[in-house]
Amino acid sequence: MGIDRRKFLKGAAATAAASTVFSPHSFAQTGNVRWKCATSWPKSLDVLFGGAQMIADRVSAMTDGKFTIRAYEAGELVPGLQVLDAVQQGTVECGHSAGYYYVGKNPTLGFATGVPFGLTAAEQNAWLYSAGGLELIRAVYDDFGIINFPAGNTTAQMGGWFKKEVKKASDFKGLKMRIPGIGGQVMAKLGVNVQVLPGGEIYLALDRGAIDAAEWVGPYDDEKLGLQKAAKYYYYPGWWEPGATFDLMVGKKAYAALPKAYKEILASACAEANLAVAADYDAKNQAALQRLQKGGTQLRRYSADILKAGNKATQELHAENSAKNADYKKVYTPWNAFRRTIHAWHQINEKPLMDFND
Repeated sequence: MGIDRRKFLKGAAATAAASTVFSPHSFAQTGNVRWKCATSWPKSLDVLFGGAQMIADRVSAMTDGKFTIRAYEAGELVPGLQVLDAVQQGTVECGHSAGYYYVGKNPTLGFATGVPFGLTAAEQNAWLYSAGGLELIRAVYDDFGIINFPAGNTTAQMGGWFKKEVKKASDFKGLKMRIPGIGGQVMAKLGVNVQVLPGGEIYLALDRGAIDAAEWVGPYDDEKLGLQKAAKYYYYPGWWEPGATFDLMVGKKAYAALPKAYKEILASACAEANLAVAADYDAKNQAALQRLQKGGTQLRRYSADILKAGNKATQELHAENSAKNADYKKVYTPWNAFRRTIHAWHQINEKPLMDFND
């Protein structure tokens, strides 16, 4: 099952995102608005696609059906990795996707989703909502005629599926691996032949040997894609995506045409989805991991050699990108300062308890 909207809202009724209330009479004089939403997800990935559907459901419910959004799975309107393009070109009014799919257009978009050795889901939300991150990212999206709203987070991801074990950083050399974003750029520095594929194409590529390894999200989604049937070694931690955020990307012209109340409702619906998607993954991943292990999946932890090499390559990439891209430097500098501060705080208030609870 995907996100249970009624159950979620009952449990989160006290949240600000779920507290916006409008009378149906507020929209009596407002014309109907009909939007299309392209997504990067197949419907079979019910948590991810469910995030887009939840936004549509909440917007309709809070406007008494006056403002409706129809979510389309990847490939129905546009390919899964061309959602930003479709919004930019006005083919659709909005899209549910990940900014890091479009680092080829501007590498700074990687921060909209998450970067290696970066922020957890809670830390990412703190940066976006309370430390100026959203304003910085919106300035980047603005170049594409888009305003973004955080609208889902996977929480900490796994480190991918491999047909053969990787014990040291040099084992990555020559591997063909599906991995997008800044993480993909880091892997390329480690010698990986990086491939970027939408979720619905990963299994066949891995099963048929077109790629040697692949990462997607975590146990719940990976099981649905059937990746355990194509590779048996499942690595952790997913150091390149400790808390990946997905965005509702909205065309600025379509957004500007909305009544003020609809803008507020859209923002609230996205905030609900941002929380609900993360909650759903956290609730479902451990049970899925146990099923995978019972089916023969072999867990492997990345070695210290791999983590050190990955971190070194990440810092080199940040320096390189900052030197040649003004947007990147403008976002990375305050982001990195925030990362240091919040990691120092969590070393005090969270890590000791987590270590004890283990």
